[in-house]
Amino acid sequence: MTDAAHAYPPARPVPDHESLRTMSIVVYALMLASFVSLHMAPIIAVVLAYIKRPDARGTIWETHFDNVISTFWVGTIILIVAIPLCFVLVGFPIIFAVAVWYLYRNVRGLIRAIDGQPY
Repeated sequence: MTDAAHAYPPARPVPDHESLRTMSIVVYALMLASFVSLHMAPIIAVVLAYIKRPDARGTIWETHFDNVISTFWVGTIILIVAIPLCFVLVGFPIIFAVAVWYLYRNVRGLIRAIDGQPY
């Protein structure tokens, strides 16, 4: 005979949507602060997103944390490629385009988080 406690995996705690919403807004604000914070704020934001993403599984807030993580890594990789290209002047328009894309994705995510909608 099996024990009932071993028959089912432990239930996941119910996520607190209000705290996840608040954390999403904080993470977007940190991402947007990158333009004035010597780029330390996005590192903190992506670490927070990685920490809170498991708590947000199955909720609309998971899409926000995924957006922050993907925006950070895609932007970082493109900048790593674009910075050396500045020596041949090709990198400057790429950096400008990445900055506009980065700003758009984070402002859009912030607005949708404030409205309580998925990214």
